[in-house]
Amino acid sequence: MLIFVMPLFYAIVIDNIRVDMMRMELKEITDYVSNTLANLYFLVNSTDSLDVSLEKELIYLPSTVENSVYIVNIDGSGGTASKITAYLKDSTLVEVDAWLVPGLKVGADYSIESGRRTVVAGCSRNGTGVYVCIKYG
Repeated sequence: MLIFVMPLFYAIVIDNIRVDMMRMELKEITDYVSNTLANLYFLVNSTDSLDVSLEKELIYLPSTVENSVYIVNIDGSGGTASKITAYLKDSTLVEVDAWLVPGLKVGADYSIESGRRTVVAGCSRNGTGVYVCIKYG
């Protein structure tokens, strides 16, 4: 009986470890994007100019997480950006988020899919507010 139970138990443990690793990698991604947007926000607010726009290439984004494509979104409600969410395209069971600085609005580009393309985070200020975006560069 033990011969049949051990492989099943082992497979469950390995799967849990794999999910934890994916979750940690996605958390690093959301923290990286959130911190970049926060830094851009502070730079945009440090100027006296009314219309200002800054962008930064996200050079440390991996192309996959555990050989799976992932999605990064700027989430919020009513046009207000509240958090960065990342999840695997194949499975939304593994989803993590990181909070954004309060007072930001969602820009026109708010979602990317991982791959080998260049990704840019942006922050701009105009007469109606401060907007953040994530897009392909």
